[in-house]
Amino acid sequence: MRKHILSAFFVVGLALSAFSQQVISSSGTNNPNIGAFDNEIKLNFLNLIVLGSFEVGYERFLSDSHSLDFQLHINDRFGYNSQKDGKNYKTNSIQSGMNFYFGNNPNGRFYVYPFLKFRFGDFEDPSPGAVSTTDMTAFILGAGFGYKWEVSEHFAFGPYASVARNFSEVVSDKFTAIEPNAGFSLGYRF
Repeated sequence: MRKHILSAFFVVGLALSAFSQQVISSSGTNNPNIGAFDNEIKLNFLNLIVLGSFEVGYERFLSDSHSLDFQLHINDRFGYNSQKDGKNYKTNSIQSGMNFYFGNNPNGRFYVYPFLKFRFGDFEDPSPGAVSTTDMTAFILGAGFGYKWEVSEHFAFGPYASVARNFSEVVSDKFTAIEPNAGFSLGYRF
C-alpha cells in the first residue's frame, strides 16, 4: 500500500512541476506551418488496434528540446503477449517520463525518453481444474526512442519503441524481467 501512495505522490509532483515551468516552444523548427504549442494529447492507435490496449497520453512542452510525458494504459499487457486460450490481463498502468528532442528538421525530429511506469492488476491463466492468478503489480524503469513528424499546424505522429525492466519478482518468474514495447502515436497539439 505504501508503494501505491508513494508512486501517486511522484506522479502528482511531476505534474505540478510541469505546470510551474515557463514554456518557450513546442517545436524546435522555424517552419511557419508548425505552431508553437505548449500541450499535446496523444493516442497509441497501433496497440489499440493490435492488442486492444487503450494508451492515451499528455505531453507538456517545457522548451523546444524537452517535454514531460504522462500516460495512462488501460488493459496494459506485458510486452506483446496475447490473451488467447483463456489468458486474461486485468491490468492498467500509469507512466511518466521526459522526452528529449534532437535536430531541427522542419518536418519532424528524433527523441529519446527515460520513463517510470507503475502497473497494477492481475493476470489470469487457465490451469487444469482452476484459474491461476498472478499479481502484476510492479514498478518499471525503462528508456526508449522515437521519431515524431510534425505534419500540420496541430497534428504530430510517429513510431516509438522502448525496453524496460520490471522490479517484481512474481512478474519476472511468470514472464521475464525485461519488457519490450512499441507503438505509433497520433497527437493533437494545442
